[in-house]
Amino acid sequence: MQKLVLLGDEAIAQGAIDAGLSGIYAYPGTPSTEITEYVQRSKKANELGIHSQWSANEKTAMEAAIGMSYAGKRAMVCMKHVGLNVAADPFINSAITGANGGLIIVSADDPSMHSSQNEQDSRFLGKFAMLPILEPSNQQEAYDMVHYGFDLSEKLKVPVLMRITTRMAHSRSVIERNTEVRQQNKINIPEDSHQFILLPAIARKRYKKLLQDQVIFEKESADSGFNKYFDGKDKSIGIITSGIAYNYVMENYPERIIPYPLLKITQYPLPERMILKMYEECSELIVIEEGYPLIEENLKGFLELGIKIKGRLDGTLPRDGELNPNIVGIALGFKDQKGPEIPEIVAQRPPALCNGCPHIDSFEALNEAMSKYSAGRVFSDIGCYTLSALPPLKAIYSCVDMGASITMAKGASDAGLIPSVGVIGDSTFTHSGITGLLDCVNEKTPVTIIILDNSTTGMTGGQPSAATGKIENICKGLGVEEEHIRIIKPLKNKTEENIRIINEELEYNGVSVIIPTRECVQTLNKRMREKLKK
Repeated sequence: MQKLVLLGDEAIAQGAIDAGLSGIYAYPGTPSTEITEYVQRSKKANELGIHSQWSANEKTAMEAAIGMSYAGKRAMVCMKHVGLNVAADPFINSAITGANGGLIIVSADDPSMHSSQNEQDSRFLGKFAMLPILEPSNQQEAYDMVHYGFDLSEKLKVPVLMRITTRMAHSRSVIERNTEVRQQNKINIPEDSHQFILLPAIARKRYKKLLQDQVIFEKESADSGFNKYFDGKDKSIGIITSGIAYNYVMENYPERIIPYPLLKITQYPLPERMILKMYEECSELIVIEEGYPLIEENLKGFLELGIKIKGRLDGTLPRDGELNPNIVGIALGFKDQKGPEIPEIVAQRPPALCNGCPHIDSFEALNEAMSKYSAGRVFSDIGCYTLSALPPLKAIYSCVDMGASITMAKGASDAGLIPSVGVIGDSTFTHSGITGLLDCVNEKTPVTIIILDNSTTGMTGGQPSAATGKIENICKGLGVEEEHIRIIKPLKNKTEENIRIINEELEYNGVSVIIPTRECVQTLNKRMREKLKK
């Protein structure tokens, strides 16, 4: 055994390498990004030839991972919770096709929205797909569960969802690593040649099998050893907790002696036998889980309404936001340990675009060009440039999901709000903006699309962008008229020229694309530092 200090993300990555991984597929998304980056940096992964290139988006990543599983190899696909929405079509269908080689989907949720648009809980999508779910409570479990998850996937012949949260992903702990790296699977085509063909007649049979297998999934969950029941003498309360929230409970008991029965859930489907035992013995139950009240809602569904069940639904715990030991302690009857409010003088500084960021010059030119029109006409997207919503730029009016800038601008134009502008980043454009631009071309919508090309995926740390060097040709291929594809250089000394070009395209009665092109200042600085080292 070897001891390592790893982030939760890194523990998952190391577990995958050691468990015979052949390919990891992902699109960068905090808090999941470090899983793939760890594999990319790993000397061992490189020696083993593990595929670890970034995908254009989560859907393509999911589908490629299914393809590797089809070939009999072990594959992992990683994303943040909103990325699972992008991958939902292949993810849900993968439960029906099943898996051949082991297939693990890691979805990293973000309670309290540290860097996300919502707080959604991936366990609900896993339950919706009727797949086994693993939810580690610490880094060692995260490492061990990857080995177990691949074995479980191949045993049950289905994908397995691993759900983590920001605190698990980005906190460090010591893990014991098994230094015996499992050999990668050999290519092995599915015995059932129809397994992955979801024609209705085949899909109906596969779906019936998935339903029948739920009993097997439940037994695996009950017998795996990851779900644990700790007895307690005081039966006035029974505590049911899961994943990272288990740690918040334990931090309220420094001696690790809990007077009440406690059920720790880290594998789903729910272990009904353990829950029924607690239900029969305790006067009331409290459910402490990070994210949505999935366990709580399920308890109220399959238990008789005989005893009180407390949690997020009745206000014992807050309905939104991230849990912490103090919030959990108050729910368990401990004194509130919250300190004094932070004085305004040390209030958090709002995020801002980096000094020298090319987006600043792009938005200043856009603001000047738009100044002669009424406000509310610029739709944006998810990336560093979303910060242009804040002072001093205050340039954009929307940020809904990846790719929505183009399609929202199209819809507003269809409604008569002309000119309408969609602003999107280069990586986001190839992630999910291309199809929206094709809609605009097909209808010759009067809309101006600005694709901010800084040659990287900047918001998540400067990963390679699938769009680099390709944007102009993609737009031509979609049918945008060549004379209305304008490449500009976002620099202070080019401002007047850029304003003129933007004005010209705003007045065009059709689809125009403006591509401000200048390297991200952070990746430029990094590249220059590396050059000096040489």
